[in-house]
Amino acid sequence: MLKQMVEIITIILAGGKGTRLYPLTKMRSKPAVPIAGKFRLIDIPISNCIHSSLKKIYILTQVSSESLHRHIFKT
Repeated sequence: MLKQMVEIITIILAGGKGTRLYPLTKMRSKPAVPIAGKFRLIDIPISNCIHSSLKKIYILTQVSSESLHRHIFKT
């Protein structure tokens, strides 16, 4: 019996103003807010995808995404 390879694309919707986190989101989007030192909020869904063997991950950003893009490209 042959196993069929299934290709799954994961899309993470990251963005938003994060008004409830205003002091932290003054200069960055909510997913780019640091937690636990060098980690960011976006690292949680990315980690979940990787641990679920989902390797094609696309991240759609909205507001103030420069620091988020920088973090993703560095890691």
